[in-house]
Amino acid sequence: MNPLEVRTAAELAADGPLFADETTPLAQAVQDSVLARQSALRGQPMSRPTHTRVLVVANQKGGVGKTTSTVNVAAALTQLGQRVLVVDLDPQGNASTALNIEHRRGVPSTYELIVDGVSLTEVTTSCPDVEGLDVVPATIDLAGAEIELVSVVARETRLLRALQAHDRIGPAESAGEERYDYVLIDCPPSLGLLTLNALVAGAEMLIPIQAEYYALEGLGQLLETVEMVRKHLNPRLVVSTIMVTMFDARTRLAAGVAEEVREHFGDRVLKTTIPRSVRVSEAPSYAQTVMTYDPGSPGALSYLEAAREIVTKGAPT
Repeated sequence: MNPLEVRTAAELAADGPLFADETTPLAQAVQDSVLARQSALRGQPMSRPTHTRVLVVANQKGGVGKTTSTVNVAAALTQLGQRVLVVDLDPQGNASTALNIEHRRGVPSTYELIVDGVSLTEVTTSCPDVEGLDVVPATIDLAGAEIELVSVVARETRLLRALQAHDRIGPAESAGEERYDYVLIDCPPSLGLLTLNALVAGAEMLIPIQAEYYALEGLGQLLETVEMVRKHLNPRLVVSTIMVTMFDARTRLAAGVAEEVREHFGDRVLKTTIPRSVRVSEAPSYAQTVMTYDPGSPGALSYLEAAREIVTKGAPT
């Protein structure tokens, strides 16, 4: 072997015992850890839903891991054999950045989709790093959409109509084998017209909640908005999934917040919590999700398990 060649722990584990003395506790622990991660990452494909599930990822409180959760759950779902579309509705375009999708001004985006009424097909592009994942990017033009939509008739249903018109979204009988199994809509951290469009277009909500003291503050306002949308615009909308993010198992505070969230929302809260992770935070700076940046990291494995829970639970009836 070339003396400059560096072998990974996974390669060493594949060759057999990492050390000559198989009874060395540290050696055995390292090998067990590597093999466990390899097994988890091989994730077997899961059955596809019979109808496209449209999930709105929203929380008007910033910094809770909303966009991070959107892109990583989306990438994890593809590892489980699902076809996924991410719709970036945040003018900052962070989801587009993390998925390595060009979103400079002038690129066909959610602005043209919602304001100009172009078809979903015209603004959709494939993620270069994740097979089975398509993206509708967001550009800075979207920042002015709230004002431009004020005078538009039926302004809150623009996204709904765009999704309904797409031939790959819907029941298996009509959309066929090439259908999207999941549409994840990443909302801006506000309750304006863009978020309202998402709430009208979606059937389910995925709410990331940070495991911090202020986690539940402002959530009441979001749930009131959801209830108003249910009554007047979209009776199908339900809060189906709550995800606890930035969980630090070393603190009592994080455990207390998680427990309180579970008391409020019951089995809608995923059993899997997303840990605080440097790797998860680093990934977007390389235009990647943590699923491709460091697939063996605790953050990646947690998102994979969270995605597995979402698929297993199925759409609410």
